[in-house]
Amino acid sequence: MLAAQRRSLILTELGRDGTVRVSDLVSRLGVSDMTVRRDLQTLHRQGLLEKVHGGAMAVAEPSTSEPGFEANSARRQLEKQAIGAQAASLVRPGSAIAVSAGTTTHAFARHLVDVPDLTVVTNSVWVADLLHRSGAESVSVLVTGGLRTPSDALVGPVAITALSSLHVDAVFLGVHGMEERAGFSTPNLLEAETNRAMIRSGRRLVVLTDSSKWGVVGLSSMAHLSDADVLISDTGLSAQASAILAERVGQLVLVDPASPTPSGEA
Repeated sequence: MLAAQRRSLILTELGRDGTVRVSDLVSRLGVSDMTVRRDLQTLHRQGLLEKVHGGAMAVAEPSTSEPGFEANSARRQLEKQAIGAQAASLVRPGSAIAVSAGTTTHAFARHLVDVPDLTVVTNSVWVADLLHRSGAESVSVLVTGGLRTPSDALVGPVAITALSSLHVDAVFLGVHGMEERAGFSTPNLLEAETNRAMIRSGRRLVVLTDSSKWGVVGLSSMAHLSDADVLISDTGLSAQASAILAERVGQLVLVDPASPTPSGEA
């Protein structure tokens, strides 16, 4: 198992229970005590967990906390890959879509190179770079421009102006948090405003978010839960969260991280 995969699993366990023990991780991952401790030290330096005696605990993030793209990409990799693959199955050849910034939407973008005659509007530096480097001639990429945030989103008046003149078939939105009252949110005010403009540009809103985002509330809301025509998440969602989302969103699709196919719909 690669180091990135181990660390993603560590963060998944941490997100589930709030704490992890070195001894449990050694058994779960099938690696040495020293390897686990090195992984915990790396994640601690990235600000993704707090090391304690014999293990680690989750870091409570304030509503204004905005992890960088590379730090956030280490989290929930299997879930993001499965969500991205499922979301790509909704994209029809010849369509125009908008893709927001984020690590889950970046995972989704990896599958877009196989969709012919596609036009992608994005405010994500990473998504634009991935599609450019793929060399897929049938994918046209429009980058909004704007100010660059710590999570490598392009935001602000330039991005909003660009989005306000466009009309796309669907918007694929990544979020920092989702909660019953706050809806979908982000810690960055300019990103929230930009994402609202992106949502207005589309006929359909598809939200891509792993289960760890449930209950997380960023500083600024971007949309209500009921604004999502489709929400794709993973089977790690609690029964309570699934019930709330199934009632509010147009369609809830849950994927199994071990498989790219949907494991349940509501």
